[in-house]
Order: sequence, then C-alpha cells, then structure tokens
Amino acid sequence: MRSRINNLGWIRSRNETPRHLLLALSGTKLTGRWTNMKNVHATSVAFIAEQRPRMGSCNRRLAVAFSALLMLILSVPADSEDKKVEESVKKIEGVIAQGPYQASWDSLEKIKVPKWYEDAKFGIFIHWGVYCVPAFDNEWYPRDMYLQDNHVFRYHLETYGPQSKFGYKDFIPMFKAEKFNADQWAELFRKSGAKYVVPVAEHHDGFPMYASDLTEWCAAKMGPKRDVVGELAAAVRKEGLHFGASSHRAEHWWFFNGGTSFDSDVNDPRYAGLYGPAQSDKVQPNHAYLDNWLARIAEIVDKYHPEIVWFDWWIEQPAFKPYLQKFGAFYYNRGAEWKREVAINYKNRAFPEHAAVLDIERGQLDTLRPIFWQTDTSVGEKSWGYIKDEKSRTPESLIDELVDIVSKNGCLLLNIGPKSDGTIPDEVQKILLEMGKWLGVNAEAIYATRPWKVYGEGPTKVVGGSFKDTATSGYTAQDIRFTAKGDTLYAIALAWPEDGKLRIKSLAAGSELTKRRIKTVQMLGSKAPVKWTRSADGLIVELPNEKPSGYPIALRIFPVDRATAQAE
Repeated sequence: MRSRINNLGWIRSRNETPRHLLLALSGTKLTGRWTNMKNVHATSVAFIAEQRPRMGSCNRRLAVAFSALLMLILSVPADSEDKKVEESVKKIEGVIAQGPYQASWDSLEKIKVPKWYEDAKFGIFIHWGVYCVPAFDNEWYPRDMYLQDNHVFRYHLETYGPQSKFGYKDFIPMFKAEKFNADQWAELFRKSGAKYVVPVAEHHDGFPMYASDLTEWCAAKMGPKRDVVGELAAAVRKEGLHFGASSHRAEHWWFFNGGTSFDSDVNDPRYAGLYGPAQSDKVQPNHAYLDNWLARIAEIVDKYHPEIVWFDWWIEQPAFKPYLQKFGAFYYNRGAEWKREVAINYKNRAFPEHAAVLDIERGQLDTLRPIFWQTDTSVGEKSWGYIKDEKSRTPESLIDELVDIVSKNGCLLLNIGPKSDGTIPDEVQKILLEMGKWLGVNAEAIYATRPWKVYGEGPTKVVGGSFKDTATSGYTAQDIRFTAKGDTLYAIALAWPEDGKLRIKSLAAGSELTKRRIKTVQMLGSKAPVKWTRSADGLIVELPNEKPSGYPIALRIFPVDRATAQAE
C-alpha cells in the first residue's frame, strides 16, 4: 500500500479528502487471505496515521468513516464465501472419515484404474473460457496482457487501451456463447470416436465455467450466464459417453501478479474476487487459499459427479500435498458412494504413480509403460483455447499419435478450443469427423485392447516427454504398432507400403514373442482376402489394392501368445 501511494504524487500534493483516499485505496494490492478485504481498513488506517499532520480533523473523521464503510461493503461477499469454504471443508472431512479411503498416499494407492477408462482410449478435452474473446496468442492471454515485457501486453494496449481502463474482466460481457449447443457438441464428440469428455471447469484465470456457489465470478452469473459444465455433463451422458472435468485453479495463486506492478485493474479491490490473490509464484499458497482450492474442486465433484478429475501441473508444489491427499480420499470415497469408477489425472510427480493416472502434456512416451497413462494434446499447435490464426494438426498425425499411445498402454485426451459464440471451428469439426471415420473402421484394434509384449517395431524413434508432440518425424510403412485382445493381435502400420507388402519382423518364424502357429490374417475395413507367408524374415502380408482409408491400416492376426496379465 505504501509504495502504491508513494507512486501517486497527486495525493501527497493535495489536502487529502475521503474521496482521494477511496480512489487511492481502490488501487491497492490486497494480500493475506485470497480476498481479505479487511486489509482495506487496516491499510487505510495506516495511511490516515501517516497523513495526520496534513489533514484537518474533519477530514480525518470522514476518512475513517469512508474506510470503515469501504471495508464493510467489500468484506461482505468475502466473509460469505469464507463461511461457505469453511462449511465445505468440514463436509469434505466428514466424507473422508466415512472411508473407505483415507487422506494418505498408502490408502490412495489402493485405487484401481477404471476399466471403462482403460477401454476408452480416446477422449475430448475442451478449453473454453473468457480468454477465447480476444482470441490472440494463446489461453494465457489473461496473464500475459499484464506482463509489461510481453508482446501480448503491447497488443492489448494498442487494441483495447490501458489495462487500468480495459482489463481482463471487461472481456466477460463480450463472452456471450449465444450459439452454444451442448447437444450438438456431444453428438460431434460421439461421432469423433471419443468415449469420454473433459471440459475445463476452471482455468488459471479463476473464472469457473459452472454454477459456483463460492464466487460471483463464474459463467452461470456473468458472461454467458449459463452453467456450461452442467449442460455439457447432461449432453455428454445422453450420448453414452463418460464425463470428466478439469481444474487449473492452483496456478491462479500467481496468475495475475503482473498487474500489481503498474496501474491496472488488478489492483482494484472491487475485482479481487476475480484477480486475487495475485501473489508471487515463488511463494507457497497459504491455508486460506488452499482451503478455497479444495472447496472449489469438491464443489465440481458434488455438483457434476465427474468420472475423471484432471489437474494441471502446479499442484506439485509442497503446500498442496496434504490437500491432494484430502481431495483424493474425498473423491474416491464419493466414487465408492456413487458406485462409479473414478480417476484423477496428474502431471510429473504430484501423486504417487499408483494413486492416480499420469498425464503427459503435448507429448508421449517412447516406450511401453506397464501402468496406464494418458497424453493430453491439442488439435491446435499454438494454443489450447481458440485463437484466430491457429495452425491445426492433420487427422493423420493425430491418428498416428493415438495408435502409438494406445500401443504403449496409454490413451489420448485431444483438446479443442471453441469460439466465444459457442461454435466449434469448421476445420476442427472436420478433423474430429475424420478421426471418427478411421475409428469406425478400426475400432476393434483400439477400444478395449491391451498392450502386447512389445509396443511395436520400426525405424522412427518417438521423441518422448512433454511438449514434444510435433517433434517426431514422419512414420514409415516399417513403423508398426501392436495392440491385443486375448489371443488376437492387431498390427497397425502407420503408413502404406509402396510395394503393397507389409513386413512384420516381430512375428517371424521362430520369434520368441509368439511360438503359436498363426492361422488367419485379415485387414480391418476390407472384405478382400490377403495373402501372407511367415518365414525367418517376418510375417509378409500382401495387401489388397484398395485402401480402407488414407490413414494407418490395421491387421487382425490370430492366434498369438498372450502378454502377461493381458485382459480377455
């Protein structure tokens, strides 16, 4: 507060009045509790004491009165929300006490990955929020527009004016979602071949896309004035798909901190419910913020009964550990109560590997992982949310990635970014429908399969790790991936061989991978018979002239030796 007032030279050069004080206070950065409007009063009293020699007694009395009034007005919603958070935390603790899961890693590691999840293989992720209104650069626009050395800051200044006059909050009325139709979205997702859908319930910007009882700053009360998550949950389930939700709120602790270093609306206490607490990312969140984080994610669970809860990376901070354990126990107990299999997604090492499902952002593994895992990536190469100049990936590259991931015991959560009016870009729809066509032909080689003894063969090396989704070079006809069901093996070639002959070295006569005599080889999507021979060089398959699709081709091969612990 002191440094903020020192920067306002006009305050020191005048006889301060309550009006001047109110204006000064409205630009202060509030700390402590994530809203904690009571700091306004404390700060203003300190300011008045500092200015006492310069102020008349009448002005001092009026200033104190204004300060008390401001504190009262601004603290009412904060106190109300704090009470709701306290009640929520007590309810969470009650659910944990009932069991069967307790708030410890040992207890949480007893959870089993849902069978439906292992069978699903392909899901849709949805990044849709206020950030799609400017539709510039990426979904971190709300943070970058307040970082003075960032090109987004300059773009915002030139396009919308100074951040003190037009801040992120001013995009909310422009976020109308007037063409949003949850039923149409869900139908598209089903046609894409996806088996589960995970919308972002709250992103780093702190604007929930659901009907929250813990904040006024949400899509049900502002902007679209619709419970987007609720509508999607109903529509997705009506299409027979599984429903999940993601929370990226952990990062909100520091997401708007750039706006505290200059004259911006982030400093205005009227908007602390959206922008606060705007702390340093070098500082661990306090208990009040963590309680609020826990209450919000529990609210999503209880309102919408998601079968997956997806978390972004910052939950790996040490301060979150006991809260993750609490949430895990609460959520898994809720799943047991609902008699529904549920799962948590995490990044890096935020959870022990058996307590939740590992998620790798914009990347994949370069080897088979015995424990089930997931990749989340996006149709757009530049952004998770909609932007005007997006570069989209091709259907072929996404299908190749899906096949590679499934062969390594993973699943693909593919993101799309709808426009602010609620429509999904035509190009994105076409990509999803192309994937759906391929999955319609090759469904049995993907859904409900399990990894084989090896994930595949071929010369192309996948670049493993996060943010490597476009780093792997193009696949060849020698790049083959395996999936299995019982005694049946599916060999999926990631390109069509120029000579029409597919060579599978892993199935050569005498191979240690399978000693059984192969009886049948068929190509999915084709009724034409295939000729094949098996020798020391491999299983050689002469493919029909007509391709079932322009994408990877799948062969059904029976019988082969099973992988250990392979599902029937």
